[in-house]
Amino acid sequence: MAKLRVAIIAGEASGDILGAGIIEALKTRYSDIEFYGIGGELMMAQGFESKVPMEQLSVMGLIEVLSRLPSLLKLRKDLIADFVRTPPDIFIGIDAPDFNLNIELALKKKGILTAHYVSPSVWAWKQKRVFKIKEAVDLLLCLFPFEAKHYQQTKQRLVYVGHPLAKIIAHSYDQELAKTAFGFEKDEKLVALMPGSRGSETKYLLPVFLESAQLLSIKHPQLKFILPAANQYRYNEIDNLLQEYPNLPVKLVLKQSRDAMSACDAVLIASGTATLEATLLRKPMVVAYKMSSITYAIYSRMIKSKYISLPNLLADAAIVPEMLQKNANPEALSEQMEKALFDDKQRIKQQQAFKKIHEMLDQPASELAATAIEDLLNTAPE
Repeated sequence: MAKLRVAIIAGEASGDILGAGIIEALKTRYSDIEFYGIGGELMMAQGFESKVPMEQLSVMGLIEVLSRLPSLLKLRKDLIADFVRTPPDIFIGIDAPDFNLNIELALKKKGILTAHYVSPSVWAWKQKRVFKIKEAVDLLLCLFPFEAKHYQQTKQRLVYVGHPLAKIIAHSYDQELAKTAFGFEKDEKLVALMPGSRGSETKYLLPVFLESAQLLSIKHPQLKFILPAANQYRYNEIDNLLQEYPNLPVKLVLKQSRDAMSACDAVLIASGTATLEATLLRKPMVVAYKMSSITYAIYSRMIKSKYISLPNLLADAAIVPEMLQKNANPEALSEQMEKALFDDKQRIKQQQAFKKIHEMLDQPASELAATAIEDLLNTAPE
């Protein structure tokens, strides 16, 4: 049997987690298999060959994307040419739909099997993408159960796999041990600040988060803070900004975001995949997001969903506060964080909802995804 060649493109850290899981699961099914494309450290640790650094795709927001558009378009064109010239047995695009769907469309037209892992957020905006997805994708792997209904009209081949994080993150853990590992006392109240890993998030959210922490610290001087940086570049950037807050009791750490959330009592967090981790860790949270005013003006007209944060979407209820744009200001955020820290009724209600979400998502996601891909390969016409 010839070596199975699997091309994968993952665009950011959350995709790297999914990619590593599916690579590991596929390796148990195929003894002679190679993986290449674009991925991160976790995928490369599984033997994946990344043609360019994954960070080249990690960009968010319309204005931010426009500044990088020429280089992104050239990269996509070059990748399509490479895949067409030497076709993989299957291409798997992991999230990053604006980048990956056009690659999948081009490859499927050339007779190359395509799978897309993580449904684009068609429930929130650009619902007509379901038709493009049907045209571009042979198999869609969905992380969340509510997504399937949005594809019924196109009869998309689709498998709900759950989320790998629900299996990775334990249903119970030792919070006190996590606190002491960072040098905090086990009975200290600890707040995690999670402004996101992208440059645009650091620009728009980090100063607001630090101002919010400053207000909380003045009112509740017993509070301590922890702020994980996604990489060394972000660490240096944040460290420089922290010089403006000499009296803020905040511990800056490199990476270790999940450990920081495990240790904390509540988290101030950017909307994104990290909110799912906070949900699975059952951490009371306040979700915030800011972007350029032009980007927000465009996005706000396109978004159809009632909610933007994953815990609210999964519960189909407003279980965590969502503070967007002008509402994501230090005064409002610090006020909501007080409730997250000290309002026991709200905390218990959130944590009960988080427990239900964890149980719902706790599926063998990587195994189910690998099985679906194996079935696609076995049923594909010669």
